Amino acid sequence: MKLFVVLCLVSVAVALPASRTYSPDNAEILKYDNDNIGLGNYRFAYEQSDGTGQEQEGRLINEGQENESLAVTGSFTWIGADGVKYRITYKADENGYQPEIEQGPGGGIPPAVVASLLG
Repeated sequence: MKLFVVLCLVSVAVALPASRTYSPDNAEILKYDNDNIGLGNYRFAYEQSDGTGQEQEGRLINEGQENESLAVTGSFTWIGADGVKYRITYKADENGYQPEIEQGPGGGIPPAVVASLLG
């Protein structure tokens, strides 16, 4: 009987879910969309709990013609080690890859450091 009780306690302890402490290594997917059947236009997007995300849309230009090409627009974001949110917005077409880089607030000199330098 004692062995049975001990085995039950051990099985309950093993079955408990692991603790969910946050770290950048275990970011969760908050949003995921994918609309792509492989026949031309597509769209996908995702967003994670650590601030990482991407969205992209592609469309065929001059479909069925000799100069058929794919035009892509989108963006991706992440939080840098400095705590600043970065975002790259881009388009890629017959004119090449054209990114625009944005940097959110932060990343400057902390006010405490400025104050200590000024005395």
